[in-house]
Amino acid sequence: MTSSNRVVAKAASVTVAAIFISRVLGLVREMVISHMFGQNRQTDIYVAAFKLPDLLFFLIAGGALSSSFIPVFTSYLSTGKEKDAWKVFSVIATIMAVVIGAFIVVGEVFARQIVPIAVAPGFSPDELDLVAHLTRIILPSQLFFFLGGLMMGTLYARQKFLVPGLGPSVYNIGIIGGGLFLGHVLGIEGLAWGALVGAFAGNFLMQLLAVRKAGVEFRPSFDHRHEGVRKVWKLMLPVILGLSLPQVDVLVNAWFASFLWEGAVSALDRANRMMQIPLGIFAQGMAIAFFPTLSALAAKGEVDEFRRTINLGIRSILYLTIPCSVLLMVLAVPVFQFLLQSGQFTAYDTRAAAGALVFYALGIFAWSGQAIIARGFYARQDTLTVVVTGTIMTLLFIPMNYVLMKVMGYRGLALATTIAAALHMLTLLEILRRQLKGIHGNLLLNSVGKVVASSALMGGLVWALQSLVGGPVAILNLPSRLEALVVLLIAGGSGIVLYVLLTHLLRVDESRFALDLLRRRFRRRTES
Repeated sequence: MTSSNRVVAKAASVTVAAIFISRVLGLVREMVISHMFGQNRQTDIYVAAFKLPDLLFFLIAGGALSSSFIPVFTSYLSTGKEKDAWKVFSVIATIMAVVIGAFIVVGEVFARQIVPIAVAPGFSPDELDLVAHLTRIILPSQLFFFLGGLMMGTLYARQKFLVPGLGPSVYNIGIIGGGLFLGHVLGIEGLAWGALVGAFAGNFLMQLLAVRKAGVEFRPSFDHRHEGVRKVWKLMLPVILGLSLPQVDVLVNAWFASFLWEGAVSALDRANRMMQIPLGIFAQGMAIAFFPTLSALAAKGEVDEFRRTINLGIRSILYLTIPCSVLLMVLAVPVFQFLLQSGQFTAYDTRAAAGALVFYALGIFAWSGQAIIARGFYARQDTLTVVVTGTIMTLLFIPMNYVLMKVMGYRGLALATTIAAALHMLTLLEILRRQLKGIHGNLLLNSVGKVVASSALMGGLVWALQSLVGGPVAILNLPSRLEALVVLLIAGGSGIVLYVLLTHLLRVDESRFALDLLRRRFRRRTES
C-alpha cells in the first residue's frame, strides 16, 4: 500500500470498530424502544419529535463542521500554520454557537406552530401537542452536537479517531437509560430526556476532554474577517445545502407517512435505521477515515494520489456494502423478528418494517458510494457541484414520494429514497471523473462487476437456504426469536462465507484490503 493508504487503513480500522460498537448499542436502543412501546402512534410521535432538531443539525451544524471547516482547518495544519487553524476554530465555534442557540430559542417558542407544517401534518391536534413537547426537550441537544462535532473535526484533522467514534455510543446509552429508568414513569418522554443527557455526555463532554488533552487553543472571538474564517463562510452555504438536502429524505418520508396508518412513520424509521447499520459501520467509518487524507492530498496538489485514494475508497465501500444490501433484502423478516419482535412489538410490526427495509436496503450502495464521492468534492473545496445536484435530486424526490406512495403505499416512500440516492451518487461520480480527468474507471468497473456477481450468487444461496431451513425449524415450534436466529446463522452465515470465497477466487483487491484491516486490528490487540 502507498503511505496514504496505510494512513487511511489505520484510521478506518479505528473508526469502523468504534462505529460498530455504536451500531450495536443502537440496536439495543431500538430493542428497548420496541419492546416497551411497540410500533404505533405513540412511537410515531417519538420519531416525529426528532425531525425538527435533526433538520436544524443537517442545515447548520452538520454542514458547517463536516465539510467546510475540516478542509480549511486541515490545510492550515498541513502547512504548519497551527495558530491560524485554532483561530478559525475559535471564531467558527463562537459565532455558530450563538446562531444555533438563537434557532433553538425560536424552536422552543414556536414548536407547536412549526410541527404541523414541517413535521407531521397528518397527526391530530392532541398528537401534535405531544410532538411539540418532546421536540422542546430534544432541541437543546443540537448545540451539544454542533460544538462536539466541531471538536471532533479538530481531532479528525490530527488523525485521532477513537474518542469521536465513541461519542455516538454514549448518546445511545443515554436513550437506553432513559427508556429503562424513566420509561415506566414518564412513558415515551423518558426517551427524549435520555437523548438530551446522552448528547451532552457523549457528543460534548467527552470531546471537550479529548481536545483539551490534545492541546486545544480556544479563545471566544467574533473576528469573521480572518482569511480562513471567510473561506469557511464561503464554503458553508453550499456545503450546508449539499449535505442537508440528501438528508431531507427522512423528513419528507415521515411527512407523507403521517397521512397513512398508525405506525407507518415508525415502520419507515425502523427500516431506515436498520439500513443505516452497514452504512454506519462501513460507509461512515471509511468516509471519515478517508476525508482528512483526501483533504491533505488536495491541499498539496497531489492529483494522482488523490485519484488513487478516491478510487480505493469507492471500491472498498462498495465491496463491503453491496453484499450487506443483498443480505438485508433477502433476510428482512428474520432480521426484525430476531432483533425487535418481543413485548409490544408484534409479528405484524415485523412484517411492516421488513416491507420497507427491502426497498431501503436496495439503495445502500448509493448512500455508501455517495459518502466518499461527496467528500472528494469537499476535500477539493468544490461545494457548488454537490449543492446543485442535491437540490435537483430533492426537487425530484418530493413528487416522487407522492406518486410512489399512491402506487405502493409506505413501501413507495422507501423506494423513492433509493431512486433519488442512486441518481445522486451516479451524477456526482460522473462529474468528479470529469473534473479529475479520470478516476481509474476500468479498475472500478471491474471490481464492482465482480462484487455484484458474487453478491447475486450469495443472495441466491441465502434465499434457498432460508426456504429450506425455515420449514424444518418451524416444525420444532421454537420461540420466534430463536427460530429467526437459526435462519440467520445458517442462511446468512453461509452466504457470507460464499461471498468471501468468491471475491477471493475472483481476486478482488478490496478483499485483501479488508483482510489487512482485520490483521492490523488483531496484531495491535495481541501486542498490547
